[in-house]
Amino acid sequence: MKFNVSSKELFAQLQAASRVIAAKNSLQILECVLFELKENQLTLTASDGETTLRTSMLVDSAQGEGKVAVAAKILLETLKEFSEQPLTFHIDDQNFGLNITSANGTYSFVGANGNEYPEMPTEVGENSFDIAADVLLDAINKTIFCTADDELRPVMNGIYFDLNEERITLVATDAHRLVRYTNDGVKGGQAVSFILPKKPAQLLRQVLKGTDSVSVNFGAKNATFAFGQTVVVCRQIEGRFPNYNAVIPQNNQNKVIVDRQTIVNACKRVAVFANTGTSLIKLALSENQIKISAQDIDFSTSAEETIACDYTGMPMAIGFKAPFLIEILSAIGSQDVVLALADPARAGLILPSENDANQDLLILLMPMLLND
Repeated sequence: MKFNVSSKELFAQLQAASRVIAAKNSLQILECVLFELKENQLTLTASDGETTLRTSMLVDSAQGEGKVAVAAKILLETLKEFSEQPLTFHIDDQNFGLNITSANGTYSFVGANGNEYPEMPTEVGENSFDIAADVLLDAINKTIFCTADDELRPVMNGIYFDLNEERITLVATDAHRLVRYTNDGVKGGQAVSFILPKKPAQLLRQVLKGTDSVSVNFGAKNATFAFGQTVVVCRQIEGRFPNYNAVIPQNNQNKVIVDRQTIVNACKRVAVFANTGTSLIKLALSENQIKISAQDIDFSTSAEETIACDYTGMPMAIGFKAPFLIEILSAIGSQDVVLALADPARAGLILPSENDANQDLLILLMPMLLND
């Protein structure tokens, strides 16, 4: 086989595909990217055994057809040092040797038999829907931070897609936090659901930028995301996702409206003085103000800061884990946020003061026990 290709274009496609490759693989060939040439189209495939990405690009002066598995690390390290220029690939169909010729030199190494590369799953699911790429990207960004890393409860290690004829809902939880994102501008068809693992969700965050629309198809085992010249196929997480609506409190009457950036910055400053083991910060709520405080008795450090707010409810104090609270507040895009609380022992709700069109975002955070 032989073909000419732009160095920068190939590097960009290869970089996207290589994000799938795991640091440690059960099969050595999974450390490679599969090159498949047919006419003037070069298809790149990368997989870790559970998630597979396939993308295509056009090449020039193509001769012959075939497959070869190329070590991703070697090729990436080589290509990233090239300025924009045409490269010529010569591939030995018998011994799978590769020669890359640039304007100033030649680079040679050996690939592997492309026929030994695992086949991409071909399951065609009975469920499908289309979604704008920016909407899917926004939904993943607003939910993925609440996914867990729990070997005992794998269903919580991904994003739950809950679809029906009226809307699409994405949910993630790690048992301490829960986020529910709803968009009624996307119709999911019949009432169906699946759990997208964290790794392909993170991959989609990186490769969806610059695309317009995504076609999602899923069946009993796999989910497929197709956009542009790229297809991502991943194995779903099996199991029953928790009943998320049952844990969302409905009667949190004490409500705080506060400037989001003001409370984020204050929490970051005060959290520096919190106990390193618990990261506990205390929010004391009273009329028109929040007193944010933290202390570490072991090191005799403490901090206290008061910020203005609009508070409706009884005076109360509640504790939260600082990194969780800061991450949640940072994930909300509105200028003001609403904290809806019941009492210091029950879950608090954090919401944007204004949702984007067709969207509804709700985040639940469990409190921490205060010592005083």
